[in-house]
Amino acid sequence: MDVSLHHHDESLIRPWRLAAIIAAGVAAVELLLLVVVGGALIAKPAKSGPHRPAKEKAAATAQATSHPATRATIHRTAPPAAKLVRRKVTVLVLNGNGRQGAAAAAAARVSHRGYRIGGVENAGRTDFTRSIVMYRRGFEGEGRRLAHDLGIGIVGPLDGIKTAQLHGANAVVVVGA
Repeated sequence: MDVSLHHHDESLIRPWRLAAIIAAGVAAVELLLLVVVGGALIAKPAKSGPHRPAKEKAAATAQATSHPATRATIHRTAPPAAKLVRRKVTVLVLNGNGRQGAAAAAAARVSHRGYRIGGVENAGRTDFTRSIVMYRRGFEGEGRRLAHDLGIGIVGPLDGIKTAQLHGANAVVVVGA
């Protein structure tokens, strides 16, 4: 009995080859559909999101204005204006980044803008990543003007500093990195 081990029966291989080709074709069609649907979703966001078409925005605005009783009213008050001239505002400058001379350089800029310097010291921490301006109660306008003059975007009431630590200053500049 002579049995050849190298003999391949083509009739057994053909159905598997055909099945593999069909499976690859189905996978390619599914991939194409996923790419098309994904692209459509990315290109055109859902209508319920913030990017509604102009027609829908206009309709929503018209509906809100046609029923004033259902419309929420937001009262925004303008921040108070500075009452004191710059030369009457005393500023405490604190080094909040740990670099030697940073507070002194900032104090020179503050002084150059016309403010009085009430002191130059190290802050309690040295990990401030951005500079901030804080103001005492009743001096919000002066604090906001100081921040504007120095190009500092973070402004708020005193936080973490007691009034006794201000040495009479109306505002504080903490120099960040």
